[in-house]
Amino acid sequence: AACSDEARLVIHSDGVEHSFTVEVVDTPETRARGLMYVQELADDAGMLFDFEEERPVSFWMRNTYIPLDMLFIEADGTILNIHANARPHDTTSIPSAGPVRFVLEIPGGRSAELGIEAGDAVEHPRIKAAQ
Repeated sequence: AACSDEARLVIHSDGVEHSFTVEVVDTPETRARGLMYVQELADDAGMLFDFEEERPVSFWMRNTYIPLDMLFIEADGTILNIHANARPHDTTSIPSAGPVRFVLEIPGGRSAELGIEAGDAVEHPRIKAAQ
């Protein structure tokens, strides 16, 4: 479960730091629920999924009401791939491009707005512990 020191996540992109307030989900139940039924998400908010090991993962948008960017992150904090603007209620599978330990969901379109790309580095206490 999330605790206060886990609420801050920073993405380092082209010399700029982008800070997000995140909720960490790390149980099968909380990962399965994710951001389902959430009606709005602040521009600097998100949810960090910790799978506790590196493996291929896949998401869908069932019962999700807002578009999301999904950032698939390796254990060392490197963004492997980004799926931008996942469509609300779409049950199409959205897979990682390979094994990842973390997935960050942020409001749809924010990655492009901020210039966040695959290869950028993510900083968070969970990611540091995974390295």
